[in-house]
Amino acid sequence: MHLLDSPIALFVLSFVILLVAAQIGDQVRRRLLPLKDEERNDFGIVLGATLTMLGLLIGFTFSMAVSRYDQRKNYEEAEANAIGTEYVRADLLPANDASKVRELLRRYTDQRVLFYTTRDLQKIAKINADTAELQTQMWSAVRPAAAAPTPLLALAVSGMNDVLNSQGYTQAAWWNRIPGAAWLLMLAIAICSNFLLGYGAHQRTFIVVPLAVAISFFLISDIDSPRGGAILVVPQNLIALSQSFGGQ
Repeated sequence: MHLLDSPIALFVLSFVILLVAAQIGDQVRRRLLPLKDEERNDFGIVLGATLTMLGLLIGFTFSMAVSRYDQRKNYEEAEANAIGTEYVRADLLPANDASKVRELLRRYTDQRVLFYTTRDLQKIAKINADTAELQTQMWSAVRPAAAAPTPLLALAVSGMNDVLNSQGYTQAAWWNRIPGAAWLLMLAIAICSNFLLGYGAHQRTFIVVPLAVAISFFLISDIDSPRGGAILVVPQNLIALSQSFGGQ
């Protein structure tokens, strides 16, 4: 699994890297390039500016992660609404086609719930394949109505189109992650900040900043990862819809 899909591993790795950077800065000051008292004011300005930039980058990246998480939640709701609407519109189809469409929608809803709740990538590949097969069958079920459309049949066909489109929007949202370049830039600034922090520290108290930054990385990665973190999109709307189908 990708490192960014394992928030705990990212936390441990980033904490170690940042702590080592601070330790290196401390050793450079002690052994190679001592910091003179008259230089501390200028150094403090540089350190403050670097930490401020790091804070801004973390805040900006956190905002990106939250917006992507909200987008995944919104598309889950949109999927449930599209499927529920088409299930009702199936009444507009001929009786045999309507029964077939409803059964396919029930199975399709179960597959969409599995898509949200499954973490095993091998199982996800099978779920995606089964989903694509069901989409083909559902479209074939409404194709006769599309060949000879009436205003009422057109509603059923349009509703099925919305069902298929909503899955594509969801998949695109799950692929929409924080760019790797943003992570690299944030890590580079974090390393520089902790090196400077260690270089200018009077005492060995610089463990706090590496820990705080590593926790921030952990939280951002957790929110940004659709499957690897603890903060996941729970398909409450799809589950409720699937349960309502079971009662019908």
